[in-house]
Amino acid sequence: MSAFRKTFQINKKDFIHAGEASVAVKNLLKSLNIDPKLIRRVAICGYEGEMNVVMHGGEGFLTFEIDSEKVVLHISDDGPGIADISLALKKGYSTAADKYRQMGFGAGMGLPNMKENSDQFEIYSEQGNGTRIQMVFFIPQGG
Repeated sequence: MSAFRKTFQINKKDFIHAGEASVAVKNLLKSLNIDPKLIRRVAICGYEGEMNVVMHGGEGFLTFEIDSEKVVLHISDDGPGIADISLALKKGYSTAADKYRQMGFGAGMGLPNMKENSDQFEIYSEQGNGTRIQMVFFIPQGG
C-alpha cells in the first residue's frame, strides 16, 4: 500500500459539519479493506478529536495518514490550550460549557477515549497556543 495523507479543516462551533472528517477517514479505511475493529478505533478517536476542536479549540485540522503498517491521526487547533493535561485525561473530567452538555456532549470521555483506543497517544498543549494530538494505530498484518 502506498502512503496516503489528507488534511481536513475543522471549524470552531461548526456542529453541522462536525464528524465529517472522521466519516471520510472511516469510509476510506473501509475501501482499503482494513480490519473493522481498527476502523472503529480510528473513527472513535477522529470523532472525539473533531468534537474537542469544535467545542474548545478554535480553528483546527485533522490530518490522516496511512501506510502499510499504520494509520496516524494528527489533530491540531489554535484554541486556548489545556491547563492541566493529566487532569484532562481523567475519565469524567470536562470543561465543556453547559450549552454543549445540554446537546449531549461534555461527558469528559474525549481524551480518555482517544488515549484508550490508540496504540500510541501523544498530546502537547500550552495555554494560549492550542493543542496538538498524535494518535498511531498499527495495522494488523494481513488486514
